[in-house]
Amino acid sequence: MKQETVVLIVGAGPAGIATSACLNLKNIPNIVLEKDDCCASLWRKRSYDKLKLHLANQFCELPYMSFPPNSPTFVSKKGFLEYLDSYITNFSVNPLYQRAVESAFFNCVDGKWHVKAMNVEKSVVENYVASFLVVATGENGEGFIPKIEGLDGFGGTIIHSSEYGNGKNFEGKDVLVVGCGNSGMEIAYDLSNWGAQTSIIVRSPVHILTKEIVKMGMTLLKYIPCNIVDKTVMILSRLIYGDLSVFGLHRPNKGPFYLKKATGRSPVIDVGTVDQIKTGKIKVLPSIKKIKGNYVEFADSKMERFDAMVFATGYKSTVTKWLKDDGVLFNENGMPKKRSPCHWKGEKSIYCAGFANAGLFGISSDAKNIAEDISTIFI
Repeated sequence: MKQETVVLIVGAGPAGIATSACLNLKNIPNIVLEKDDCCASLWRKRSYDKLKLHLANQFCELPYMSFPPNSPTFVSKKGFLEYLDSYITNFSVNPLYQRAVESAFFNCVDGKWHVKAMNVEKSVVENYVASFLVVATGENGEGFIPKIEGLDGFGGTIIHSSEYGNGKNFEGKDVLVVGCGNSGMEIAYDLSNWGAQTSIIVRSPVHILTKEIVKMGMTLLKYIPCNIVDKTVMILSRLIYGDLSVFGLHRPNKGPFYLKKATGRSPVIDVGTVDQIKTGKIKVLPSIKKIKGNYVEFADSKMERFDAMVFATGYKSTVTKWLKDDGVLFNENGMPKKRSPCHWKGEKSIYCAGFANAGLFGISSDAKNIAEDISTIFI
Protein backbone atom coordinates (compact mmCIF):
# COMPACT_ATOMS: atom_id res chain seq x y z
CA MET A 1 0.00 0.00 0.00
CA LYS A 2 1.27 3.42 -0.94
CA GLN A 3 0.60 6.68 0.88
CA GLU A 4 0.34 9.63 -1.47
CA THR A 5 0.84 13.29 -0.66
CA VAL A 6 1.90 16.48 -2.37
CA VAL A 7 5.13 17.10 -0.43
CA LEU A 8 7.21 14.54 1.43
CA ILE A 9 9.68 15.93 3.95
CA VAL A 10 12.50 13.75 5.26
CA GLY A 11 13.64 14.84 8.71
CA ALA A 12 11.80 16.40 11.67
CA GLY A 13 14.54 18.65 12.95
CA PRO A 14 14.00 22.42 12.91
CA ALA A 15 14.34 22.46 9.09
CA GLY A 16 11.68 19.83 8.50
CA ILE A 17 9.33 21.30 11.10
CA ALA A 18 9.68 24.81 9.67
CA THR A 19 9.09 23.65 6.09
CA SER A 20 5.98 21.71 7.08
CA ALA A 21 4.65 24.74 8.98
CA CYS A 22 5.13 27.01 5.96
CA LEU A 23 3.38 24.50 3.72
CA ASN A 24 0.51 24.14 6.19
CA LEU A 25 -0.04 27.89 6.14
CA LYS A 26 -0.52 27.60 2.38
CA ASN A 27 -2.79 24.55 2.76
CA ILE A 28 -0.38 22.32 0.85
CA PRO A 29 -0.64 18.67 2.03
CA ASN A 30 2.63 17.24 3.34
CA ILE A 31 4.03 14.34 5.33
CA VAL A 32 7.11 14.53 7.55
CA LEU A 33 9.12 11.33 8.11
CA GLU A 34 11.50 11.12 11.08
CA LYS A 35 13.76 8.15 11.86
CA ASP A 36 13.89 8.88 15.59
CA ASP A 37 11.05 8.75 18.13
CA CYS A 38 10.91 12.53 18.57
CA CYS A 39 11.44 15.77 16.70
CA ALA A 40 14.75 17.63 16.90
CA SER A 41 16.55 14.53 18.18
CA LEU A 42 19.96 16.20 17.76
CA TRP A 43 18.90 18.79 20.32
CA ARG A 44 17.06 16.39 22.62
CA LYS A 45 19.43 13.43 22.64
CA ARG A 46 22.78 14.41 21.15
CA SER A 47 23.74 17.73 22.68
CA TYR A 48 25.45 18.62 25.93
CA ASP A 49 23.44 19.78 28.92
CA LYS A 50 24.64 23.39 29.06
CA LEU A 51 24.14 24.12 25.37
CA LYS A 52 22.61 27.49 24.55
CA LEU A 53 21.76 29.11 21.25
CA HIS A 54 24.92 30.87 20.13
CA LEU A 55 23.02 33.79 18.60
CA ALA A 56 20.46 36.16 20.08
CA ASN A 57 16.95 34.76 19.90
CA GLN A 58 15.78 37.16 17.16
CA PHE A 59 18.24 35.45 14.80
CA CYS A 60 17.07 31.95 15.77
CA GLU A 61 13.32 32.16 15.21
CA LEU A 62 11.56 29.79 12.86
CA PRO A 63 9.12 31.33 10.35
CA TYR A 64 6.11 33.26 11.66
CA MET A 65 6.69 32.68 15.38
CA SER A 66 8.83 34.68 17.78
CA PHE A 67 10.20 33.48 21.09
CA PRO A 68 8.05 34.39 24.11
CA PRO A 69 8.58 38.00 25.30
CA ASN A 70 10.15 36.81 28.58
CA SER A 71 12.76 34.64 26.83
CA PRO A 72 16.42 35.39 27.58
CA THR A 73 18.49 36.86 24.78
CA PHE A 74 20.46 33.61 24.50
CA VAL A 75 18.01 30.74 24.87
CA SER A 76 18.93 27.54 26.71
CA LYS A 77 18.60 24.05 25.28
CA LYS A 78 15.49 23.49 27.42
CA GLY A 79 13.99 26.80 26.32
CA PHE A 80 14.60 26.07 22.65
CA LEU A 81 13.00 22.63 22.88
CA GLU A 82 9.95 24.18 24.56
CA TYR A 83 9.80 26.69 21.70
CA LEU A 84 9.94 23.86 19.13
CA ASP A 85 7.17 21.94 20.88
CA SER A 86 4.96 25.04 20.87
CA TYR A 87 5.82 25.65 17.22
CA ILE A 88 4.73 22.16 16.22
CA THR A 89 1.42 22.58 18.05
CA ASN A 90 0.73 26.08 16.71
CA PHE A 91 1.30 25.10 13.09
CA SER A 92 -0.23 21.59 13.26
CA VAL A 93 2.95 19.80 12.25
CA ASN A 94 2.49 16.05 12.76
CA PRO A 95 5.63 14.05 11.93
CA LEU A 96 5.50 10.29 11.50
CA TYR A 97 8.16 9.04 13.89
CA GLN A 98 10.40 5.97 13.73
CA ARG A 99 10.34 6.01 9.94
CA ALA A 100 13.86 5.33 8.65
CA VAL A 101 14.01 6.25 4.96
CA GLU A 102 15.81 3.53 3.01
CA SER A 103 15.53 4.89 -0.53
CA ALA A 104 14.08 7.72 -2.58
CA PHE A 105 14.02 7.94 -6.37
CA PHE A 106 12.27 10.01 -9.01
CA ASN A 107 10.00 8.02 -11.32
CA CYS A 108 10.13 9.56 -14.77
CA VAL A 109 6.96 7.72 -15.83
CA ASP A 110 4.59 9.33 -13.33
CA GLY A 111 6.81 12.32 -12.56
CA LYS A 112 6.75 11.68 -8.82
CA TRP A 113 9.08 10.77 -5.97
CA HIS A 114 8.85 7.22 -4.62
CA VAL A 115 10.17 6.79 -1.10
CA LYS A 116 10.60 3.60 0.90
CA ALA A 117 10.79 3.85 4.70
CA MET A 118 11.07 1.28 7.47
CA ASN A 119 8.52 1.62 10.25
CA VAL A 120 10.98 0.73 12.99
CA GLU A 121 8.33 0.19 15.64
CA LYS A 122 6.34 -2.30 13.54
CA SER A 123 9.23 -3.63 11.41
CA VAL A 124 7.19 -2.95 8.29
CA VAL A 125 8.32 -1.26 5.07
CA GLU A 126 6.12 1.66 4.03
CA ASN A 127 5.92 3.26 0.60
CA TYR A 128 5.24 6.92 -0.07
CA VAL A 129 4.61 8.81 -3.30
CA ALA A 130 4.89 12.59 -3.58
CA SER A 131 5.04 15.29 -6.21
CA PHE A 132 7.77 17.13 -4.30
CA LEU A 133 10.59 15.90 -2.05
CA VAL A 134 12.22 18.03 0.66
CA VAL A 135 15.45 16.75 2.17
CA ALA A 136 15.55 18.20 5.68
CA THR A 137 18.02 15.85 7.35
CA GLY A 138 20.50 18.73 7.44
CA GLU A 139 24.27 18.90 7.64
CA ASN A 140 24.41 17.09 10.99
CA GLY A 141 23.33 13.62 9.95
CA GLU A 142 25.93 11.71 11.94
CA GLY A 143 29.00 12.52 14.00
CA PHE A 144 32.32 12.68 12.19
CA ILE A 145 35.57 11.42 13.73
CA PRO A 146 38.68 11.86 11.55
CA LYS A 147 41.10 9.05 10.82
CA ILE A 148 44.18 9.30 13.02
CA GLU A 149 47.06 6.85 13.10
CA GLY A 150 46.73 4.67 16.18
CA LEU A 151 43.25 5.86 17.19
CA ASP A 152 41.85 2.32 17.08
CA GLY A 153 44.37 1.29 19.69
CA PHE A 154 43.72 4.14 22.12
CA GLY A 155 43.36 2.62 25.57
CA GLY A 156 40.95 5.17 27.02
CA THR A 157 37.46 6.44 26.31
CA ILE A 158 36.60 7.87 22.89
CA ILE A 159 33.35 9.75 22.31
CA HIS A 160 31.96 12.21 19.79
CA SER A 161 30.58 15.49 21.09
CA SER A 162 27.08 14.25 20.24
CA GLU A 163 27.49 11.66 23.02
CA TYR A 164 28.72 14.19 25.59
CA GLY A 165 26.22 15.28 28.23
CA ASN A 166 28.42 16.70 30.98
CA GLY A 167 31.82 16.17 32.57
CA LYS A 168 30.70 14.36 35.72
CA ASN A 169 32.26 11.03 34.71
CA PHE A 170 35.56 12.70 33.76
CA GLU A 171 36.39 14.29 37.10
CA GLY A 172 40.10 13.88 37.90
CA LYS A 173 40.88 12.45 34.46
CA ASP A 174 43.14 13.75 31.71
CA VAL A 175 40.85 14.59 28.80
CA LEU A 176 41.74 15.79 25.32
CA VAL A 177 39.13 17.71 23.33
CA VAL A 178 39.72 17.55 19.58
CA GLY A 179 38.18 20.51 17.78
CA CYS A 180 38.09 24.19 18.69
CA GLY A 181 34.73 25.31 17.35
CA ASN A 182 31.92 26.36 19.65
CA SER A 183 31.16 22.82 20.78
CA GLY A 184 34.80 21.99 21.47
CA MET A 185 35.44 25.18 23.42
CA GLU A 186 32.26 24.81 25.48
CA ILE A 187 32.90 21.15 26.24
CA ALA A 188 36.47 21.96 27.30
CA TYR A 189 35.11 24.62 29.65
CA ASP A 190 32.54 22.21 31.08
CA LEU A 191 35.13 19.46 31.58
CA SER A 192 37.42 21.85 33.40
CA ASN A 193 34.61 22.95 35.69
CA TRP A 194 33.93 19.29 36.53
CA GLY A 195 37.53 18.86 37.63
CA ALA A 196 39.03 17.21 34.56
CA GLN A 197 42.59 18.04 33.51
CA THR A 198 41.56 19.43 30.16
CA SER A 199 43.47 20.04 26.95
CA ILE A 200 42.13 21.17 23.59
CA ILE A 201 43.50 20.81 20.07
CA VAL A 202 43.66 24.09 18.14
CA ARG A 203 44.94 23.48 14.62
CA SER A 204 43.76 26.58 12.79
CA PRO A 205 43.33 30.30 13.47
CA VAL A 206 40.02 31.08 15.14
CA HIS A 207 38.00 34.18 15.92
CA ILE A 208 36.88 34.40 19.54
CA LEU A 209 34.13 36.88 20.36
CA THR A 210 31.70 37.57 23.18
CA LYS A 211 28.02 36.87 22.58
CA GLU A 212 27.34 40.61 22.93
CA ILE A 213 29.83 41.42 20.15
CA VAL A 214 28.23 38.84 17.87
CA LYS A 215 24.75 40.22 18.54
CA MET A 216 25.97 43.75 17.82
CA GLY A 217 27.73 42.61 14.65
CA MET A 218 24.69 40.80 13.26
CA THR A 219 22.54 43.85 13.93
CA LEU A 220 25.04 46.15 12.22
CA LEU A 221 25.17 43.89 9.16
CA LYS A 222 21.64 45.02 8.32
CA TYR A 223 22.91 48.56 7.74
CA ILE A 224 26.71 48.52 7.31
CA PRO A 225 28.99 46.65 4.84
CA CYS A 226 30.50 43.41 6.13
CA ASN A 227 34.11 44.59 5.93
CA ILE A 228 33.40 47.53 8.26
CA VAL A 229 31.51 45.34 10.72
CA ASP A 230 34.37 42.82 10.70
CA LYS A 231 36.95 45.51 11.44
CA THR A 232 34.84 46.80 14.30
CA VAL A 233 34.31 43.44 15.99
CA MET A 234 37.95 42.46 15.57
CA ILE A 235 39.07 45.65 17.31
CA LEU A 236 36.64 44.98 20.15
CA SER A 237 37.87 41.39 20.44
CA ARG A 238 41.49 42.56 20.76
CA LEU A 239 40.50 45.11 23.39
CA ILE A 240 38.70 42.47 25.46
CA TYR A 241 41.03 39.48 25.07
CA GLY A 242 44.39 41.02 24.19
CA ASP A 243 47.00 39.03 22.27
CA LEU A 244 45.87 35.42 22.44
CA SER A 245 48.67 34.10 20.25
CA VAL A 246 50.86 33.65 23.33
CA PHE A 247 48.33 31.04 24.47
CA GLY A 248 48.25 29.22 21.12
CA LEU A 249 45.14 30.99 19.81
CA HIS A 250 45.76 32.85 16.56
CA ARG A 251 43.28 35.11 14.79
CA PRO A 252 42.51 34.63 11.07
CA ASN A 253 43.43 37.41 8.67
CA LYS A 254 39.88 37.60 7.31
CA GLY A 255 37.00 38.88 9.42
CA PRO A 256 34.55 36.59 11.26
CA PHE A 257 31.42 37.48 9.32
CA TYR A 258 33.23 37.30 5.99
CA LEU A 259 34.51 33.82 6.88
CA LYS A 260 31.05 32.71 8.00
CA LYS A 261 29.60 33.64 4.64
CA ALA A 262 32.54 32.37 2.58
CA THR A 263 33.28 29.10 4.40
CA GLY A 264 30.39 28.47 6.76
CA ARG A 265 32.69 28.49 9.77
CA SER A 266 31.34 30.44 12.74
CA PRO A 267 33.40 32.45 15.20
CA VAL A 268 33.75 30.97 18.67
CA ILE A 269 31.48 32.62 21.20
CA ASP A 270 33.38 32.56 24.47
CA VAL A 271 31.57 31.15 27.51
CA GLY A 272 34.56 31.48 29.83
CA THR A 273 37.01 29.17 28.10
CA VAL A 274 39.51 31.92 27.31
CA ASP A 275 39.94 32.84 30.98
CA GLN A 276 40.63 29.20 31.83
CA ILE A 277 43.17 28.99 29.01
CA LYS A 278 44.89 32.11 30.29
CA THR A 279 45.08 30.73 33.84
CA GLY A 280 46.37 27.37 32.63
CA LYS A 281 43.32 25.33 33.65
CA ILE A 282 42.83 24.43 29.99
CA LYS A 283 45.91 23.64 27.90
CA VAL A 284 46.05 24.44 24.18
CA LEU A 285 47.86 21.85 22.03
CA PRO A 286 48.70 21.59 18.31
CA SER A 287 47.36 18.98 15.90
CA ILE A 288 47.74 15.26 16.53
CA LYS A 289 50.46 13.36 14.73
CA LYS A 290 49.68 9.85 15.96
CA ILE A 291 48.45 7.85 18.94
CA LYS A 292 50.13 4.97 20.73
CA GLY A 293 48.16 3.35 23.53
CA ASN A 294 47.09 6.14 25.86
CA TYR A 295 49.81 8.47 24.60
CA VAL A 296 49.20 11.13 21.98
CA GLU A 297 52.03 12.57 19.92
CA PHE A 298 51.50 16.09 18.63
CA ALA A 299 52.79 18.01 15.63
CA ASP A 300 55.57 19.49 17.78
CA SER A 301 56.70 15.90 18.58
CA LYS A 302 55.73 16.21 22.25
CA MET A 303 53.77 13.37 23.83
CA GLU A 304 51.15 13.38 26.58
CA ARG A 305 49.00 10.72 28.19
CA PHE A 306 45.19 10.92 28.25
CA ASP A 307 42.36 8.93 29.79
CA ALA A 308 39.73 10.11 27.33
CA MET A 309 39.25 11.94 24.04
CA VAL A 310 36.19 13.94 23.04
CA PHE A 311 35.90 14.61 19.31
CA ALA A 312 34.11 17.90 18.63
CA THR A 313 34.95 17.48 14.96
CA GLY A 314 31.56 18.13 13.45
CA TYR A 315 29.12 16.08 11.47
CA LYS A 316 28.55 14.77 7.99
CA SER A 317 25.50 14.47 5.80
CA THR A 318 23.86 11.05 5.36
CA VAL A 319 21.84 11.96 2.26
CA THR A 320 23.83 9.83 -0.18
CA LYS A 321 22.97 6.68 1.80
CA TRP A 322 19.32 6.76 0.74
CA LEU A 323 18.80 9.35 -2.01
CA LYS A 324 19.10 7.52 -5.33
CA ASP A 325 18.34 10.44 -7.64
CA ASP A 326 19.39 13.82 -6.32
CA GLY A 327 18.07 15.98 -9.15
CA VAL A 328 21.57 17.45 -9.54
CA LEU A 329 21.18 19.00 -6.08
CA PHE A 330 23.81 17.24 -3.91
CA ASN A 331 27.49 16.47 -4.34
CA GLU A 332 29.25 13.24 -3.35
CA ASN A 333 29.46 14.44 0.26
CA GLY A 334 25.71 14.88 0.52
CA MET A 335 25.91 18.68 0.49
CA PRO A 336 24.36 21.11 -2.03
CA LYS A 337 26.40 21.70 -5.18
CA LYS A 338 25.34 25.32 -5.32
CA ARG A 339 26.31 27.87 -2.70
CA SER A 340 23.80 29.90 -0.72
CA PRO A 341 21.44 31.53 -1.60
CA CYS A 342 20.89 29.27 -4.63
CA HIS A 343 21.41 25.96 -2.80
CA TRP A 344 17.85 24.99 -1.80
CA LYS A 345 16.30 23.93 -5.13
CA GLY A 346 17.24 21.18 -7.58
CA GLU A 347 15.69 19.63 -10.65
CA LYS A 348 12.86 17.08 -10.61
CA SER A 349 10.96 18.87 -7.83
CA ILE A 350 13.54 18.25 -5.10
CA TYR A 351 14.50 20.74 -2.41
CA CYS A 352 16.75 20.87 0.64
CA ALA A 353 16.38 22.75 3.92
CA GLY A 354 19.06 23.30 6.54
CA PHE A 355 22.12 22.82 4.33
CA ALA A 356 23.31 26.42 4.00
CA ASN A 357 25.78 26.53 6.92
CA ALA A 358 23.63 29.38 8.18
CA GLY A 359 22.08 27.92 11.33
CA LEU A 360 18.48 28.53 12.32
CA PHE A 361 18.41 31.83 10.45
CA GLY A 362 19.24 29.96 7.23
CA ILE A 363 16.68 27.24 8.01
CA SER A 364 13.94 29.85 8.30
CA SER A 365 14.87 31.32 4.92
CA ASP A 366 15.01 27.88 3.26
CA ALA A 367 11.59 26.87 4.61
CA LYS A 368 9.88 30.02 3.37
CA ASN A 369 11.58 29.82 -0.04
CA ILE A 370 10.60 26.18 -0.52
CA ALA A 371 6.97 26.68 0.47
CA GLU A 372 6.65 29.75 -1.73
CA ASP A 373 8.17 27.97 -4.72
CA ILE A 374 5.96 24.90 -4.35
CA SER A 375 2.88 27.10 -3.98
CA THR A 376 3.52 28.62 -7.40
CA ILE A 377 3.51 25.12 -8.94
CA PHE A 378 0.87 23.35 -6.87
CA ILE A 379 -2.63 24.60 -7.53
